[in-house]
Amino acid sequence: MLAACAQQGVLEEPVPLGDFALGLNIVVADNVQKVPISREATVEEWETAMKAAVAARFGRYEGTKLYNIGISVDGYALAPPGIPVVAAPKSVLVITANIWDDAAQKKLNAEGKQFTVFESLSGETIVGSGLTRTKQQQMDALTFNAAKKVEDWLLENPSWFGLTAEEVAAAMKARREAAKQAKSDVPAEEPAPSAVPKPK
Repeated sequence: MLAACAQQGVLEEPVPLGDFALGLNIVVADNVQKVPISREATVEEWETAMKAAVAARFGRYEGTKLYNIGISVDGYALAPPGIPVVAAPKSVLVITANIWDDAAQKKLNAEGKQFTVFESLSGETIVGSGLTRTKQQQMDALTFNAAKKVEDWLLENPSWFGLTAEEVAAAMKARREAAKQAKSDVPAEEPAPSAVPKPK
């Protein structure tokens, strides 16, 4: 049996995002559509989970201007338990994001940016996370990945936040190198003691 516990993703070090600071964190799920084979999640549950993911990721930035993020939860499928492994569906979340300059009361993107995200692949999700994760764990994983997609999108538009593409590229490179260094600094596990008889 695979372990039933699941972990939400770990936040990477934030990449400098110019003058960005999170203003309003708006999430609406009034018109969310559910795929037929799915666990049930309420509008309130989706709004709460998505707001928490946005706050966790973007609340770390301490710029000098406020930017409002608005997200619509458009559709979802939460893999249910009890489905045979060969037909185990994957959990998925579809959102549309928009961003505003708060002081200028101006929307920065011409059209909403839609993202489709899945749960991160692991030994638990490869057979269908409905067998190994609770509904809340699935929602936490999906909204975590959705917030990361929104962050990546903002980094693709550095001029919104007073940055150049070169500055963002340098920051991304530094983050990748820091992540590699962190992995290499993790001590290796000590080998289990061998069954060698103690000297008499």
